[in-house]
Order: sequence, then structure tokens, then C-alpha cells
Amino acid sequence: MAKVRFTAGRVRDFQCAPGNRPAFLWDAGAPGLGLRATPGGSKAYIFQAKLRGNVIRLTIGDPATWDIAAAQAEATRLRMMIDNGQDPRQVRADALAAEQATREARQAAEAAAQAERARLAQLEMLENRKRALLARVAWDAYLAARRGKWGQQHYVDHVIAASEGGTRAKIGDRQTKAGPLATLLDRPLHAITAPVVREWLAAECQLRPTFAHNAYRKFRTFIQWCTRQPSYQDIVHVDCCVTEEVKDVVPTKKTKDGDCLQREQLPAWFSAVRRLSNPVISAYLQGLLITGARREELAQLRWTDVDFQWRSLTIHDKVEGMRTIPLTPYLATLLDALPRRNEWVFSSPTASTGRLAEPRIAHTKALAEAGLPHVSLHGLRRSFGTLCEWIEMPSGVSAQIMGHKPSALAEKHYRRRPLDLLRMWHDKIEAWMLQQAGIAFWVDGTLQSLKG
Repeated sequence: MAKVRFTAGRVRDFQCAPGNRPAFLWDAGAPGLGLRATPGGSKAYIFQAKLRGNVIRLTIGDPATWDIAAAQAEATRLRMMIDNGQDPRQVRADALAAEQATREARQAAEAAAQAERARLAQLEMLENRKRALLARVAWDAYLAARRGKWGQQHYVDHVIAASEGGTRAKIGDRQTKAGPLATLLDRPLHAITAPVVREWLAAECQLRPTFAHNAYRKFRTFIQWCTRQPSYQDIVHVDCCVTEEVKDVVPTKKTKDGDCLQREQLPAWFSAVRRLSNPVISAYLQGLLITGARREELAQLRWTDVDFQWRSLTIHDKVEGMRTIPLTPYLATLLDALPRRNEWVFSSPTASTGRLAEPRIAHTKALAEAGLPHVSLHGLRRSFGTLCEWIEMPSGVSAQIMGHKPSALAEKHYRRRPLDLLRMWHDKIEAWMLQQAGIAFWVDGTLQSLKG
């Protein structure tokens, strides 16, 4: 194999005759270095040598890219590999594989970094969205989740406490005021901290302490609910309503000492209430005192809940869902005399619901005419429980009639008195009230004279 010293001119002028096989020119300066020319006119430096008895050939590169010195140096390097027992092809394959692996690792790392940046950006966006979430959004979800477990009035109380106001009042030509919780719920939920609650509560207590206290208790329960919801538990400050700085502002809930009828007030009260022009309101107010029921429990009484034959009332209880109590004789005569306009016992032709909505005005008027101090509708319930002590009614009996939760282990698990036992005591307390008021009434054609 003839060899010549490669020069720029020889490399440039070396050609392969058209139609022939590739031609080779070998360098005398670097062992194994050659120049290959193809019939198509392309050229490349190559390296050729024997390895373990076999001829191997590798392409170095295009003369346009590789100068002669670089090609000679590469040929020398390849020769040294062979002398060391290495296969340049395997070395090159390993280098390419390593380069490919490095490239793939770099691409994977970049993809992972990009994915991490996207994840962090998504988390930041979600965090910003969480921080911007208004407390009212969570409050509306809370009311929707709990509505099925609450009584209607309990739900309405929550709506009123959070009302934004500005709507036309049902009575008079005026706009409604915002509820105590309105300003608090217009804040982002994440921004409601203990200092915020303290400042809000202090301001509301200056204006309407009782309303503020009730609203605070509702909000505290709402926060407890949020801590159990995956959507809100990472946003809400769980201690915002229970720190000492907040508790110091909470007004003490005082019992209304005078919000209860006394025995000697019964004649004046019954007389004034019985003279009311609206028989539905008159019967309703007397029913509150005689049954000790909550105002909405009695207002929601349907005719299907009244059994005149077996003398019973089915009350929709906010605590246990439903309870059955006796229908006492005098109350039965009052209910039986009421007009049957619709499904409601205490119906109202003007109310949108079809039932009695606001009896407090008539009650306040009756109290004023009787010369009695103010007694709320809930005070009539309180009066029933208090007056029961005059006939020494067992506390468990009055609690079961009123729908109180059992207060002792035995009451809770072992004593659920039958209706006839409740009726014995319930008839007795009604008779005692009427006796104190000097009221007589007809039952089955017989005049019941109960006065002393």
C-alpha cells in the first residue's frame, strides 16, 4: 500500500474516477491515516489498522472540517488505543453512549426542573386563591351543609346574623341593617385571626352586645366546622375565636331575671291574651305557655300533627327531630276552634309561608294592657318549666314535654316515659294554670270550673 505525505494540495486534488469504486490515499506521516474519495465526489479522512488479526476501519471526518494535522493527531490517538489492546470502535461507541446518557440526563433534569417550577407555580396560584377566598364563600357552604340538620328558625338566625343588609324591611319603609357577621365574612378567610375577631367583637359589643354574642357563638362553631373540611382546614386560623384576648371581650351571657311569668301574674296574662282580636295568635301564645314548646316548634305545627282522638301533638323537635307530647283538654278546645285555612294549625292568610310569622307585636300589646313587665316568647317556655314546680312535677317529665336533652345518665338511657304518664302531669299543670287564672271551659258538654 503506497504512501505519500499529505499536503493541502494533494488532499484537495485527490479524486475518484467516475464509475469506479472508492479510491484511497494513505499518509506516510501518520500510521493508518488515509483519505477516501467516492465516485460521488465526497471525501473523508479514515483510519485503518489490524486488531487481533482483523482489519478495522473508522471514519475520522471531512477534510473541510479536519485539517491534516488534526487528522494525523486523531490517527495517532487511535493507533495508541490499538497498541493498548483497546478497540477504538468500542471506545467510540461507549463515548457516544455516555454522551447520549449525559444528554438524556440533562434533558431529564431540565424536564424535572421545569415540572417542579410548574408545580411550585401551581401551588403558589392555589395558595393565592386560598388566601383570597372570602369567608362568606365558606359560610355559605357551611349553611348549605348544615341546613338539613337544623330547624328552620335556627337556619334563618344564621342568615340574619350574616345578612349584608340594604334590602327593604318587611315592616315599615326602611332598609335593613347588616348583621354582626357581615363585615367579618367580607374578609378573606385566611385573614381572620384572633386580633381581627377581637377588634370586630369589641366594636359590635358597643352597638348590640346580645346580638354580637349570639353571632360570635355562631361564628365560632363555623370555624370549628372549617377545621374539619379539606377545602378550608389549611386556610382557617383554628384559634381565632378561642384565644384569651378574644374571650376577654366576649360579653357575659346573662339570664333575663324578669323574663318569666309569676303565679300571681297568670290571671292578668290569660285575660289580656284571651282578649286579643286574632284568635290564632291568642291560641298560639297560650299554647306556648301550656306546652313549654319553642316558638318555631309550635308555629310549624300542622293539622296532621294533631290527634284529637288520642289527645297528642307531634312536635318537630330541633334536638331529637320529633317528639310526641299530650294534647291537654283546654288547649284542645283552642285548637279545635281555629280556622282550617291550610295545612298549618296557626295559619295566616297574609304571611308568605301561610303560617303565623310574627306574634311578638300582639304579645307585647297584651302585656302592656295587662300592666305586666316584658316577657319574651321564649320566656313563656321558661315560665312553663318554672310553674311546673308548683305542682311538684318531676323534672324529667317537664324536660321530656319541653324537649330538653336528658341531663343525667338515668334520664338519658333508661327513662322515656309513655304518653299516658306524661298526660297525667301535663293535664295537671294545665288545670293548675287555669285555676290560678280563674278560667272555666267546656269539655264534652261539661263546664270545667277550675277556680280555687
